[in-house]
Amino acid sequence: MKIIKEITRILLGLTFIFSGFVKGIDPLGSTYKFTDYFNAMGNEWATRFAFILAVILALAEFGIGIALLFNYRLKIVSWLALLFMAFFLPVTLWVAVKNPVSDCGCFGDALVISNWQTFFKNIVLTIFAIIVVMQRSRFVNRFNIKYQNVGIILILLIFGFLQQHSYRHLPLIDFRPFKIGANIPDGMVMPADAPTDQYRTEFIYQDKQTGETKEFNETNYPWQDTLKWEYVDSKSILVKAGYHPPIHDFTMENSFGEDVSEFYLFDENYTFILVAYNLDKTITSNQNSINSLAQEVLDHGMNFICLTSSGEEEIEQFKHSNNTPYEFLVCDEITLKTIIRSNPGLLLTSAGTILGKWHWRDIPSFEKLELDTK
Repeated sequence: MKIIKEITRILLGLTFIFSGFVKGIDPLGSTYKFTDYFNAMGNEWATRFAFILAVILALAEFGIGIALLFNYRLKIVSWLALLFMAFFLPVTLWVAVKNPVSDCGCFGDALVISNWQTFFKNIVLTIFAIIVVMQRSRFVNRFNIKYQNVGIILILLIFGFLQQHSYRHLPLIDFRPFKIGANIPDGMVMPADAPTDQYRTEFIYQDKQTGETKEFNETNYPWQDTLKWEYVDSKSILVKAGYHPPIHDFTMENSFGEDVSEFYLFDENYTFILVAYNLDKTITSNQNSINSLAQEVLDHGMNFICLTSSGEEEIEQFKHSNNTPYEFLVCDEITLKTIIRSNPGLLLTSAGTILGKWHWRDIPSFEKLELDTK
């Protein structure tokens, strides 16, 4: 039992640390996930608290994990871990049943698992937390508690600094398919032998006598009993997910609705892509520097474009207000939020390979890039 309780404590602690760390170094990613949850629940008013909740959640998970790993005040921390799991276990069950989002985001973009896998994972972690609570008085802390107090505080301060740095610049580690060195066209390839999504069809019929509706499938739908049942609707239900390439929904549409992404993704010339997922929310304090860089890039015969999900009216208003010298193309908002955690943010590509990424606070001058202008 001694070995089991120690292994349980360590595994529970490492899971909390990993979950808190990957969310903590990508606070905007967690913010977007909270926003998705609130919108799915019909609580749009709560989206204003999404960022602060993302920061607190990551810090709490990481702190609980560190305390569990180092046997720190387990009589209190063990209960915190159990309360944490007692809250998220029913939440993840609701997510698995209702499927309001594609994945829960419990491990950020570092490890994407399905909603049902998340729920079963939380069952195991809840059992671990119960064991730790039951054995909390039997854990032996061999470290000086005063040194531990100082150590835990320092660790949490460092983690808080990493959170702030990742928010004000870019995530410390980029787990997304648009990281530096990734090739965008390669990320969109669908292998020939890749499995596809499997669906089943449910048919909805209404009883002509009582008005009651009932669902049938392909094996028992009442296509012959037209006197009793009347067809109302049908729906497709995903039975088994197939393979999905890491990069999807990536297009670059011009003002004529034409997808011109291939022109830029296969051009061996340097292409600068300014990402501004929503022009109404875009920070413009560095706009003069962006315009200067864009003009230099264009003067040297390179490409400079802006990707946004905003409509034509918003684009024209932004161009007029900020005297932008570059072309605007339209892309999916979720894809743009995935590409870079900054609004705006800048990418440098060549032949579809990402060579550099910058937060709007860190966009360099043309001279500092030291590009081979040939």
